[in-house]
Amino acid sequence: MSRTYIETFDSGPGGWLGWDSNAAGAKPIKIVDGVAISDGPWWVDYNHAPPGGGYLQLPFAIHTLQGPDFPQQYIDLGGVNHFAEGGFPTDFTNAKVTIRARGEMKWRGAHVMLLIQGKVGDRYINYVLDAQPFTITPEWSESTIICEPDPAQWKCMGSRHDRMDFYGWDDVDKLLRDVNADIILVHHPIDVVPLKPMPEEDLHRLRAGEEYELDPAHLPEGRWELDEVRIEFPNV
Repeated sequence: MSRTYIETFDSGPGGWLGWDSNAAGAKPIKIVDGVAISDGPWWVDYNHAPPGGGYLQLPFAIHTLQGPDFPQQYIDLGGVNHFAEGGFPTDFTNAKVTIRARGEMKWRGAHVMLLIQGKVGDRYINYVLDAQPFTITPEWSESTIICEPDPAQWKCMGSRHDRMDFYGWDDVDKLLRDVNADIILVHHPIDVVPLKPMPEEDLHRLRAGEEYELDPAHLPEGRWELDEVRIEFPNV
């Protein structure tokens, strides 16, 4: 037996959101004729800057749980969360994730990858499945990854120097068993290059794109579209 979550965006975002910044928070995703659209420029997430795992962009995200304290802002922006409302598992061990997508992008070294996030103890743990990037082609195509509990396939994103009270490090198999925060389709890795010369020691200490400008010639550029997300949970 297995359960399968399917989002086609035919009735709206289904709980999916974009992300604008730490200060502005989530933003609605654009839906046109049952297709979710994300176009740049994208915010650069600096929360996991070295000594963490690096920088991200967050075009598509969905929360996996929606309890009584769930922020009303996310409900207003994303609508009915079909994942949470459907009672789908937070155990992503060996889950198969398929996206149907297309895009015209200048990736500049980045890829679309799955990020999983959950609270383990008193910290939020983030892992990117960097051994299995999704493939985005100019024409509609499907791309599938499998969330195997193999540490060699995952990168722990950890935390920048001043967020270690919130983000942290732990084992990926522990997180996979309870992805209790969200899953995100991210752009990673992101090449952070200052627009103007600056001291090397400030590159990751300061907030990229907020406390200093970034050179857009090194960042992903373009648009990509998401027609369907399918997650198959084995043995549920």
